[in-house]
Amino acid sequence: MTKVRIGLIREGKVPVDKRVPMIPEQCRVFMDQNPHVQIIAQSSEIRCYSDQEYRDQGVEVRDNVDDCHVLLGVKEVPIDHIVPNKTYLFFSHTIKMQEYNKDLLRYIRDNNVRLIDYELLTDDNGMRVIAFGRYAGIVGAYNGILTYGKRYNLFSLRPAHECKDLEDLKTEFPKAKLPNIKIALTGGGRVSKGSMEVLNGMGIKKVSAREFLSRDFNEPVYCQLNSRDYYYRQDGGEFSREGFHNDPSEYESNFIEFANVADLMIAGAYWDPNAPVLFEREQIIGNGFHIKVIADITCDIEGSIPSTKMASTIEDPIYDFNPEENKIDPALSDEANITVMAVDNLPNELPRDASRDFGRELTEHILPNLLTLDETPIITRATIVKGHKIQPDFAYLEEWLNS
Repeated sequence: MTKVRIGLIREGKVPVDKRVPMIPEQCRVFMDQNPHVQIIAQSSEIRCYSDQEYRDQGVEVRDNVDDCHVLLGVKEVPIDHIVPNKTYLFFSHTIKMQEYNKDLLRYIRDNNVRLIDYELLTDDNGMRVIAFGRYAGIVGAYNGILTYGKRYNLFSLRPAHECKDLEDLKTEFPKAKLPNIKIALTGGGRVSKGSMEVLNGMGIKKVSAREFLSRDFNEPVYCQLNSRDYYYRQDGGEFSREGFHNDPSEYESNFIEFANVADLMIAGAYWDPNAPVLFEREQIIGNGFHIKVIADITCDIEGSIPSTKMASTIEDPIYDFNPEENKIDPALSDEANITVMAVDNLPNELPRDASRDFGRELTEHILPNLLTLDETPIITRATIVKGHKIQPDFAYLEEWLNS
């Protein structure tokens, strides 16, 4: 029986990403359980797991994996690295019609590449089954607290990427001596849950949205806000979670109520481009806007948060947003500015932990579905391109590519 060859490709996007879709031990276990599968790792000097660690687990390592049937990456694959007529799994960042990946998607379509996007792998209830969200939330919240301490010279924390792993990161928590500030956290999924691990670990009290708006506290507090807390129907009707997700254009945002009392915002909620933005630049300039630090984990450029003008990097994680002139200023350059943390690959700061959790979900829930003879719904839902065609659920992308 011919073996199915799965290749772990070398990450090619800049800035570099150290994460891997499967760690060495997971590769060995999966091959032991599936003798018809061979996993091959493309040699890499940047992975958080070395070539030798893969070899030690019986994984073949070589420079070229073009003969593999399935190719697994993490971030977008550069166009000149794409091998025609293959099946790829990676985060493509195309479903929101991201202009910077338009040529990549067109090349994939024109070269008979089957593209399965991790972001679209969901169960029958529409819940994502694989993601790096927890670690994005952990690092994003940590960076938000770190940035607040830096802005006001309150304390100093080691950057997350200088910590060995999550347990090492937790040793920094007691150093975060915050004043009586209010922290607004958006979202209800993996990202926000990861963020709450940090906030709770630092001993920051969680309060309700109503308490957050109406009360003063003698300790730092945070509230977790879901869509219903800051979106309302234009016609005055009752908020419906299903209705909001089906047609968010019928809603307006009143997030400004929270922005007028919060000191720090941690943005962890998925944003649909059809939904209203959380607040406008003009509202920042107006009297009452109180937020001074924004940790934008979602990092939608020019999206729901007007201060997110660009992505920052792990090495240079913060910049200032000048609302009066609608431009970026050097970090911590003016008290009137908002300090923004908008690193777009946050889990890469704890790559070994994040890769281990991601690989567990991949081997348990995704690869068994991918390797069956008949395509399963979970794979169908996540397939953007197949057989030179944008799939029906993503027909709008075809119009976009041809525009």
